[in-house]
Parts: sequence; C-alpha cells; structure tokens
Amino acid sequence: EVQLVESGGGLVQAGGSLKLSCTTSGFNFDDYAIAWFRQAPGKMRQGVSCISKADDATYYGDFVKGRFTISVDIAKNTVYLEMNSLESEDTAVYYCAATPRTGRIRPSAWWLYRYDYWGQGTQVTVSS
Repeated sequence: EVQLVESGGGLVQAGGSLKLSCTTSGFNFDDYAIAWFRQAPGKMRQGVSCISKADDATYYGDFVKGRFTISVDIAKNTVYLEMNSLESEDTAVYYCAATPRTGRIRPSAWWLYRYDYWGQGTQVTVSS
C-alpha cells in the first residue's frame, strides 16, 4: 500500500525557513515522481516542486524563484522541501503526491500529471 505522510509545517515569520518532509512507503522511487503542491483558502491548488529520481531531475513552479529546494533521501524513503525566504503568500496547506512514471517527466507539465497518491497535508503559516 502506497502511503505518504507530510510533516514539518508550522508558523514562521516572513523571511524565515521551514523544511517539510514527505515520508513514503509502498513504492519504488524509480517508478514514481514525487511532487509538492499547496492550496491556500479560496485559491486553486498550485504545483510547488517535483522530483524524479529516474530522470535525475527536479522541477519548480515559477513563483519559487530559487527559494525552495526539493530533495530525496532514498535510505529514509523521504522527500524534503526546504523553503527559505518565506513570504506571507506562501501560507497554505502543503501536500506531497506521487505520480506513476510512464516515461520522462515533462518539465513544462509536471503539475498536470495524474497524481494517484496524496498525503494528508501540513499547514504552513507565514506571518508578516
């Protein structure tokens, strides 16, 4: 059974940092790409970042602007999202999700893939 569990959210001041974790089980990182999405109240869900171990590639939403870094620790079955220079606009529930990799992940459309598995989300609140 595939499971994803997020942790690491919290309250931080603008300009601060947080590191989110997505602990996974039940699948092989070579067969899936893992992405972080976020959703703020009243707003559409937004793709934040994606990592594909098989492609040795990472992808980011345009709004990230070099502030976030996605990484994976295979030994710990965990994907991380390190977020720096946080802004109030980054306030949202952050979710990690997994999509089966049927070919190379397209850099221009990684957020449009069918993500079959989702975590429960972790709240990030940035105070200004």
